[in-house]
Amino acid sequence: MRHLTKTIGACAAAMAAAMVMTPSRAEACGGTFCDGGVPGPMPVDQTGENVIFVMGGDKAEVHIQISYDPNTNAEKFAWMIPLTAVPEFAVGSQPLFDSVLAATVPLYGVTTTFESCGEQALSSGGSNLTAPAGDEGESNGASDSSDPSDGGPDVLLRQTVGAFDVVVLQDTELAPIQMWLENAGFNWDPNAAPILQQYLDEGNVIAALKLTTGVGLQDVHPITLTYDSNETCFPLRLTRIAAVDDMDIRVFVLGADRAAPTNYRHVLVNPLKLDWLNFASNYKDVITHAVDATMADGRAFVTEYAGTSSVVGTSTITSFTWDGAPFAGLDPTQVVTTLNNQGLGACYDEFECTWNHPLVYGLLLEFLPPPNGVDPLQFYPYLENYAADIDVALWNDGAGFSAALQERVVDPGKHAQDLLIEWPYLTRMYTTISPAEMMEDPIFHLNPDLEDVEQLRQATNYVLCNGDSVMTLPDEREVYVPGGTVWPDIPGEEWWDEEVQTVALKGAPMTLVNNTAAITRVLKEWNVSNSWPRETNDTTTGANDGEGCGCRSDVGAGGALGLGLLTMIGMSGRRRRR
Repeated sequence: MRHLTKTIGACAAAMAAAMVMTPSRAEACGGTFCDGGVPGPMPVDQTGENVIFVMGGDKAEVHIQISYDPNTNAEKFAWMIPLTAVPEFAVGSQPLFDSVLAATVPLYGVTTTFESCGEQALSSGGSNLTAPAGDEGESNGASDSSDPSDGGPDVLLRQTVGAFDVVVLQDTELAPIQMWLENAGFNWDPNAAPILQQYLDEGNVIAALKLTTGVGLQDVHPITLTYDSNETCFPLRLTRIAAVDDMDIRVFVLGADRAAPTNYRHVLVNPLKLDWLNFASNYKDVITHAVDATMADGRAFVTEYAGTSSVVGTSTITSFTWDGAPFAGLDPTQVVTTLNNQGLGACYDEFECTWNHPLVYGLLLEFLPPPNGVDPLQFYPYLENYAADIDVALWNDGAGFSAALQERVVDPGKHAQDLLIEWPYLTRMYTTISPAEMMEDPIFHLNPDLEDVEQLRQATNYVLCNGDSVMTLPDEREVYVPGGTVWPDIPGEEWWDEEVQTVALKGAPMTLVNNTAAITRVLKEWNVSNSWPRETNDTTTGANDGEGCGCRSDVGAGGALGLGLLTMIGMSGRRRRR
């Protein structure tokens, strides 16, 4: 049996009272199960498990990105979430995930300058900047007593949400729920049974989703859940039945302030461990070691970005021209032309046919499929040529396409834009975690006293006359690089984490481990062993005791294009007040 989702879900702990001085523990969190692993390791893996929380007021909202294997049959899709109450389900926006991921990915830049070596000074080659190589259906609102398993669990909700059939079941024992789901066509993983029973013992209900009949993997979209709570968590207990070691988990929080883990640690990474010469190409390895460090113990997050949500552009998320209404009653031969006019398509011939939203093509295949034997690339640009072959009964005057486009594309896009306008602050947190560490669901909260974390980490590489170089990191520490091409493995520099912290609801983080002094001491010893900084007789001209090379000795954060202003914050332990 193969389940196509990777594990992500929502903690739907309904809480009547607001959080006070200490974060409350949400004992029940949702989750899903699957098999198969995550994509191959990438320093900043944008395709890992991604979830967006919206925190504010007396309700919480979670946007869940559902990932799947495109080579697997859509009928094998299965997804389950334990919840403390029945939430409101709606279609989410994949472009929102794409835009948030792209706008907040950590960027590592290196500006190279050269020492003046007699004949002429070499100018800077400019700054290289890169991210380390590697984002409601109809319902009567009442309980449905229909029961395919004869005397099975209570059916609290049955509805179609976009491309998914959704059901919420309640029972004290798992066996009736399992029988109901299997009889209703939901796939089942027996490895999940003990964990799901644990959630039932805690008083949870079980939500299950599967692709509705007739839709394919191209129709898969994010799901949103809205529930009564002022706390959010990321489910991990169910994840461990299908997880691989060091699985990527990325959490985004939209709110009024920066978010932080409640029951997990927070880690500041030792920047000396990153390969700055290769734009932090070892990023994931460094993060993995840092969150496994002493006192972090494999259950910790780093903050990759924290700041204004305005960095997320909305031009690809929604447009005022998108509208499902014109397709109701529309001649099917005019569908692609109308999509082109709305900016949802750019399909003019088989050589230029693209769709500007990931769900548009799936909707066309669902409601306006090509005739048998006709290639879609030949069909959609030339609908007029196939007017006699169009299945007009399936098109049904465009009513289904109009409603689906509005529900799956237009409305989610508008809602995503509204969220980015309403909530001014965005936090991006990341960790890697292995199955043995997935014993507790991480919970998150807002803290108004935390500082921003910049997206950009900019360093300066000063190339010396002898071929060595000195890298000035964003926190102004200098690292001597013998040979200038390979990032050094500094003897005795053993700390992957610079700080391990806990974060309360208010105030600055409390430091549990601080390795800054030790890191600085070992770095100084390394630089001195390589005769850096050099002694000079003339710090103005850089003359170096008659060596015949006009070498400057005052290289530093302020010595290379004024880059001392670009102080790294999140990965270094030096942070900027916002």
